[in-house]
Amino acid sequence: MPKMETRTEVDSLGKRRVPKKVYFGIQTLRALENFPVSGMKAPIEFVYAYVYVKKAAAIVNMKVGWLDEKVGKAIAEACDEVLDGKLLDQFVVDVFQAGAGTSFNMNINEVLANRALEILGKEKGDYKAVSPNDDVNMGQSSNDTFPTALYVSILLALGSLLNELALLSAAFKRFSKKYAHMIKSGRTHLQDALPVTVGQEFGAYGSAIQNCRRQIEARTKLLQEVPLGGTATGTGVNAHPQFRKMAVFELSRLTGLKLKPSRDSFEALQSQNAVTAVSGALKELALELIRIANDLRLLSSGPTAGLAEIALPSVQPGSSIMPGKVNPVMAECLDMICFQVVGNDLAVSLAVQAGQLELNVMTPVMMHNILESIRLLSSFLHVFRGRCVEGITVDEKRCLHYLEKNPALATFLSPFIGHLEASKIAQQALEEGRSVKELVSEKSLLNPEEVKRIFSSAHMLGIDRTGFRKFGKKKKG
Repeated sequence: MPKMETRTEVDSLGKRRVPKKVYFGIQTLRALENFPVSGMKAPIEFVYAYVYVKKAAAIVNMKVGWLDEKVGKAIAEACDEVLDGKLLDQFVVDVFQAGAGTSFNMNINEVLANRALEILGKEKGDYKAVSPNDDVNMGQSSNDTFPTALYVSILLALGSLLNELALLSAAFKRFSKKYAHMIKSGRTHLQDALPVTVGQEFGAYGSAIQNCRRQIEARTKLLQEVPLGGTATGTGVNAHPQFRKMAVFELSRLTGLKLKPSRDSFEALQSQNAVTAVSGALKELALELIRIANDLRLLSSGPTAGLAEIALPSVQPGSSIMPGKVNPVMAECLDMICFQVVGNDLAVSLAVQAGQLELNVMTPVMMHNILESIRLLSSFLHVFRGRCVEGITVDEKRCLHYLEKNPALATFLSPFIGHLEASKIAQQALEEGRSVKELVSEKSLLNPEEVKRIFSSAHMLGIDRTGFRKFGKKKKG
């Protein structure tokens, strides 16, 4: 086996041999040795966001005359190459790493510095010509760049999720419109209750998703204030006096996002409340999706021993032993994804409360968990919509059968014969397996016109309230 070529690099702890072909350097090498944890690397959205930060910094540092123009242009060109999808295999630090993301920041700095060196016709590792710390990291710290990149990456990643939520909500609304007049038994406490329509039931699912989308959008505005320029503790030390304002403006231009400097740079490094607000909104979305997925599983349960009011599309065989069995696998998968999102939010919450004094150093675990939640939801919701929601069918005969036998329909009799008498009718209907309407007619408690009016769909759904209680209660004696 041929001997691997190496180069010698130096940091504050001493010298190390680094593989000659790689673009990362000595500090990244130490991180690889120190944190062989999960094998999971930073998602591409975060890499791109961080590189945008570095490009914005290089441009501003050139403008203010602090960074040599040739070096700055080479750094910016290296950034563009990464943003074009090159060198992505060089960002190798595990998501579980040193606090504040120093290891990842240096991974970024080293890759960009070494590529800039090549652009300038120099050897990788010649940090006197282009330094990861002095040039790429000029006017910056891990403490302000990592949370800035985190905010930017979340804002960029959320675009896809928000779009999928709008499409999923619209799919439920279309289904709702299709079955707007399909009346069925409602259920409360998992027991028979007053009627609703299939349209009302599914329209509510669409509204719930729409409301969650609005909450996410509202909370993302908190991420538009970024801490870039605060450097290590919020003072902005080692950065040009105009760097903070100029760098955030340049970052906005590069990303197309509406960003602004944090109103209080010290608070911005201490507190990550904006991250937990967005993570919380994702958790709330997950809880709603779990509820909806479980409703779909329940409504489609059967085909003979369950509710079976709806049928979900058959997308794969459901059993290795039971022939012909089909399971609600798309809803089951959505449940499991949402369980993970809820767990991710707990990890984010614990990380957010772990800030101490001038800095919260737990930002790497926030980054990993919140971006994973966004990615999981974005990846699956369009599949769930296309392979589940848009293919749902309704068994109208089954819905009407349940409705006809529903003892809760006696509720509509209360204004006419009183609650106690209506309760007796409900109990008898249940015991004898007969309909409330049939018993009322049989007992001649109301005339045919009254029965027809009371048990009309329009009256039971509260659509037609004209003349309610018109007939009055039956007189005693």
